[in-house]
Amino acid sequence: MLSARALKTWTWLHKWSSLVCTVFMLLLCLTGLPLIFHHEIGHLLGTEVEAPAKAVDKLPNPPRIGLDEVLAVARAQHPDRVVQFASLDEHDDRIWFVTMTPTPAPTDDFRSVVVDARDGALLGQPRFNEGFMYWMFRLHVDLFADLPGKLFLGLMGLLLLVAIVTGVVLYAPFMRKLAFGEVRREKSPRIKWLDLHNLLGIVTLVWAFVVGATGMINTWADLMIKYWQYSEISTLLAPYKDQPVVPLAERGSVQASLQAARAQAPGMKLSFIAFPGTAFSSPHHHTFFLRGETPLTSRLLQPVLVDAKTTEVTAAPHLPWYLTALLVSQPLHFGDYGGLPMQIIWALLDIATIIVLGSGLYLWFKRRAPRQLAEEAGAVVAAPPPSPTPELASARGVETSA
Repeated sequence: MLSARALKTWTWLHKWSSLVCTVFMLLLCLTGLPLIFHHEIGHLLGTEVEAPAKAVDKLPNPPRIGLDEVLAVARAQHPDRVVQFASLDEHDDRIWFVTMTPTPAPTDDFRSVVVDARDGALLGQPRFNEGFMYWMFRLHVDLFADLPGKLFLGLMGLLLLVAIVTGVVLYAPFMRKLAFGEVRREKSPRIKWLDLHNLLGIVTLVWAFVVGATGMINTWADLMIKYWQYSEISTLLAPYKDQPVVPLAERGSVQASLQAARAQAPGMKLSFIAFPGTAFSSPHHHTFFLRGETPLTSRLLQPVLVDAKTTEVTAAPHLPWYLTALLVSQPLHFGDYGGLPMQIIWALLDIATIIVLGSGLYLWFKRRAPRQLAEEAGAVVAAPPPSPTPELASARGVETSA
């Protein structure tokens, strides 16, 4: 049983960590809900590009054109831009996505060109930087504030974890007189919402903690990548120091570079290619990020640096533990590793968390005097506390347990 002093401390931590992060967590849950079904929504909105069925698909080894031809098709659409990234569709190797920007540096001003890998036909130029899903994505990831927005949301994620842990500590002392999951329907609407808030909070506890923790880790992605480039990649690039970005006219065949990268890591599939000068590469290399074929290894990337001029592999460093942790955390956060059943489970838990957050705000605005609230809720404490009871903290906070 908690002492009055401990009760006061845990109550204060839960109340203020909850109140500070509630609105932002509610925003993340609301924007995250459509993102769980982004592929399905894209099909409904007509923004998803699909490869049309062709006779060659029935062949044992359907033909594929070279990557250099794919890039030529993309460059022909935007001759004033440079290729920043290229990738095969994760679920359909008949589709190449080519991202083009005014310069290799990171920017929101990008154009996507989708090319048929079988014959080089132009399949479309979807605008991923506009529309409903783009707004949902940016609000969810960085509040349209880039790195400062990501770090701010990471801080809110940390406060969420504090609210969850303190809610768990406060749950047992103030639910001892009630059966697990009991909702006192004979009480006032505010008490019924308090019980529902506690019930959904404890049910979604593990999910909320995992999603909150992995979301916080994801907000550090940019800093992790920059640190990796500074601490490890810079050493590998020492022979190229002070050399400018390799001009397009001096680059070797990207198809030959791809073959060299695959030979370096046999049995792995291409995830994406970062071109010279971009955030995930160097001014002198095409960097190929390869992935495994099992459910776990498909989330782990193996970078292979290939000299843009000679098409020879110069390095294939293993990712450090912190980037591996980042990659493993992403499917846990987005729930995109188990198909539609997992998406539905993630959506239901997301909706439950929205109710927890919304009811927490309701309980805060409908709060009453500490003594009246304690008597009405039937709370039990170790000694008469000199501060608001934890039932009041539960009513004021966002999550008693999640």
